Amino acid sequence: MSAMVEGQFIAPNKINAGMPLLHVEKEASISPYEFMPSWFFYVPVVAQSLLLGLRHGDVCLPLIANPSIKLSGMVGESKTDILNLAGPVAKKWIEPFITLTKNQENTDTQLESALQAMDAVQLSFPIVAKPDLGCRGVGVKLLKSKAQLYDYIHGFPLSARFLLQRKAPYQAEAGVFYVRYPGQEQGQVISITLKYTPSVVGDGAHSLRQLIERCPRAGQLTHLYFPRHTQKLDWVPADGEEYPLAFAGSHSRGSIFRNGNQYITQALTRKLDEILKDVDGYYYGRLDIKFADIESFMTGENFSILEMNGASSEATHIWDRNTKLSEIFGTLLKQYRILFEIGALQKNRGFKSPTLRALLKAWREEKALTQHYPSTD
Repeated sequence: MSAMVEGQFIAPNKINAGMPLLHVEKEASISPYEFMPSWFFYVPVVAQSLLLGLRHGDVCLPLIANPSIKLSGMVGESKTDILNLAGPVAKKWIEPFITLTKNQENTDTQLESALQAMDAVQLSFPIVAKPDLGCRGVGVKLLKSKAQLYDYIHGFPLSARFLLQRKAPYQAEAGVFYVRYPGQEQGQVISITLKYTPSVVGDGAHSLRQLIERCPRAGQLTHLYFPRHTQKLDWVPADGEEYPLAFAGSHSRGSIFRNGNQYITQALTRKLDEILKDVDGYYYGRLDIKFADIESFMTGENFSILEMNGASSEATHIWDRNTKLSEIFGTLLKQYRILFEIGALQKNRGFKSPTLRALLKAWREEKALTQHYPSTD
């Protein structure tokens, strides 16, 4: 792809800086499918998985596609354990983090321990706090002070682990779906999702509540945004002041997703090959990435990895408002066919599939725990 001309991406010092310009029209700002129940989209996936399981003689093959990750990252996987699979090459691309466990000590003591652990690895505010177990942005918060860290620790469930991670120096964010078949040197990027932080711009006259209601997209999602900003809904932003409505890069939490497949390049793919071949047993999943600008990202430069997701990953570009229903189904079915193919190759290499009972147990444990996490920013 030729270099993008000046003015086609968001300017520095703006929300979503470095991203291609975002257009939110008054009509069709939300597709009919974006917020439908997830089970609707996975009925065909389950049917196909049963057929593929019969064909391969093992319905649990997806659970060994990433053999170093619990259940391949389908459910119940630890963010810490996955990131710790990174060798010295890969670690240089991952945002630094520490992992702590909520214990029975008083919150002041745990806060002091957390601050000492942060100092040991040169972490400073603002930092991103996130549960070690969970998906779709649940429990993710941006912490700007000791007081906010205190509140996060205090409200976190006992004996559960959480991460404190450096806030990336970049505004732009993408979900990059990468697959590599065992025994092959090169993988492929099958999806790029551009993740936009939703925001409103003040005019010096209308309150935050009114600005949200007047926005073509946000006005249809007030149930997502109002609860996060209850203390500021009557506040009037200054003329031209940008105000972000969400922090976590999760579609279900209000982020805006756009299809970025046109930005897939050989240079980016080869850089991810270099990085992910240094992550033990990682063959299939979506990377959550922050980057400086779309042009340098396409060359495989100026980005950092926040998380590495496994078998349950979605090619999230399907939640672009322009994606047709047939493409949503087709993309999900294709990625699960790839997942089965990789699992079959791993089984031929000697890895044994876990049971469906183990999968159900992990799902129940994760569901029970995530109900007690702090609210998401």
